[in-house]
Amino acid sequence: MKEIIAIIRPKKMGPTKEALDKIGFPSFTVVSVLGRGKQRGIACEVDVDIRPELLKQGKSRGMKYVPKRLLSVVVKDSDVDAIVRTIIDTNRTEQIGDGRIFVCPVESAMRVRTNEINEDAIS
Repeated sequence: MKEIIAIIRPKKMGPTKEALDKIGFPSFTVVSVLGRGKQRGIACEVDVDIRPELLKQGKSRGMKYVPKRLLSVVVKDSDVDAIVRTIIDTNRTEQIGDGRIFVCPVESAMRVRTNEINEDAIS
């Protein structure tokens, strides 16, 4: 099993959800996060209120942190390529800030309600 962690633009969350649902993966976790990468700012994509403490102080414009969405999904090894490709195809704008995807091993999983373990717990 693998955990796919994707950090994407907030405005791409809806299309990503629809694309994953369309290929049969409607279950995932999403968290609103703040971070920064090489872009060190943001260009016309904020659709949320930004707290004043997040704004840079001084001469340079931009933000200390950029609002993003962190999406996490645990899947069978055989499903990783399809999900990663779907996330890339849905989120690629070819502009800085398109995000990152990480694929991490998962040693075990358990569904609390039924005590199913590993792949049975994630399907």
